[in-house]
Amino acid sequence: MPLPYGGKFRQVLVDLDPNQLFAKGLSPVDVSNALGNQNLILPAGDVKIGAIDYNVRLNSSPRVLEEMNSLPIKVVNGAPVYIRDVAQVRDGYSIQTAIVRTNGTRGALLTVLRNGKASTLSVVNNVKAAMPRILAGLTPELHVRQLFDQSLFVRAAISGVVREAITAAFLTGLMILIFLGSWRSTVIVCISIPLSILVSLISLSLLGATINVMTLGGLALAVGILVDDATVEIENTHRNMAMKKPLVRAVLDGAMQIAAPAFVSTLSICIVFVPVLLLTGAAKYLFTPLAGAVAPSSPPWCTTCFGLK
Repeated sequence: MPLPYGGKFRQVLVDLDPNQLFAKGLSPVDVSNALGNQNLILPAGDVKIGAIDYNVRLNSSPRVLEEMNSLPIKVVNGAPVYIRDVAQVRDGYSIQTAIVRTNGTRGALLTVLRNGKASTLSVVNNVKAAMPRILAGLTPELHVRQLFDQSLFVRAAISGVVREAITAAFLTGLMILIFLGSWRSTVIVCISIPLSILVSLISLSLLGATINVMTLGGLALAVGILVDDATVEIENTHRNMAMKKPLVRAVLDGAMQIAAPAFVSTLSICIVFVPVLLLTGAAKYLFTPLAGAVAPSSPPWCTTCFGLK
């Protein structure tokens, strides 16, 4: 999670008095070393109590900020010199470099980012589920608003892929039903497309890829390929059946006759995306999911279509 924008970051400031430092024969380095050596939290092992193992730390940090003024620096002429003698420790803020306004009112912007392997939908859902518990511990005067939600784009992309798959299956099945007059072939095409996409999703899951805009774009691109291949397979089977061949022989011959062209076509599609896997930098993480979605979805259509027939 990156640092928030628009707010002031707390800093403990030490205002040095140059005249007092010179009079005591000290330097700013002495003050810095005194603060660093006496304001420590060090690990001291662990203690197991029951089933819980507790970490033990030695805490020499002052309980309140004012106590830092009483930390000793050095002994000068037989008398200890404290920080309050040459400086003043106070609570303050760093220099503000960004201002955030919401409807003209000053505020702060907090961004939650996911890592490369996390799912956008899971991260957004978990953040939204935790928000009521977080807001319960805040003052009523503090208003929290959601400004941007990346999951909306992912959900829209999922809806687009589902819509394209349903439209492609419906139109392809309708054309086959009208021109070939076979309800069985229509059902095969309508079932083979979603099953092939399901196989692709399983492959992406095994490869550790998540559903995002790029993978969904690859699946949308694969839908067109699946429709073309399934239509060719069905039409060639009907051509063999029109030659008065038995059903089983027509299916086998129809599959074998286009096996080589289908294999070469599928191989060509996969080869086209091979250079994408060799990309480096930001382009690799941007386009590799696209190739990972298209390539696995191409081979399963053939097996699915053959199995259904």
